[in-house]
Amino acid sequence: MTNPKIRKTLVTLHLLFAGFLTPAFLLVAITGGNYLLGNKGTFTKTPIELSAGAELDFGSDILRDDVIKLLDDNGIKHKFEYVRNRGNVVQLRPTSRKYIELTQTDAGLTAHWVKPNLQAGFMELHKGHGPTLFKTYQKIVALGLIGVVLGGFLVGFLAPAYRRKTLIATGLGAAVFIVLVWFA
Repeated sequence: MTNPKIRKTLVTLHLLFAGFLTPAFLLVAITGGNYLLGNKGTFTKTPIELSAGAELDFGSDILRDDVIKLLDDNGIKHKFEYVRNRGNVVQLRPTSRKYIELTQTDAGLTAHWVKPNLQAGFMELHKGHGPTLFKTYQKIVALGLIGVVLGGFLVGFLAPAYRRKTLIATGLGAAVFIVLVWFA
């Protein structure tokens, strides 16, 4: 790189972004690693008693409003941001903290409080099932990660002393990625 000021600015920006994003990167690495090692976390389910004949049409266009009415009619206080319909199961998200799950069975509608443990709660955040504000943060982190990776590559590539090493490392990483994807 011919201009040391540009290199210094790129390195500084790279380090600042990487530092700011470190907690999010660690969340993904730790929870994802634990999950792949078999520690998927646990969810504790506690039944919720619903009034006799309580029902819910999971195919309703106003399902969220119907759920709010069902909860109110049954004296259940619970704040949720959105409804995730999985066919015969509805989850009131975010699911990264204690939430309600409603299930349609042949015997009728059932409800449970579901509480994730620490690993399961963090894994729900990792998967994008957290609060809307956190999901927005994750989108910003994703863009930041692209910037950190490309910025790091650019810093290495533009510096003559690191160009060859950067290209070799990038090539090896791409080769491993392609082989693993090919056989996946």
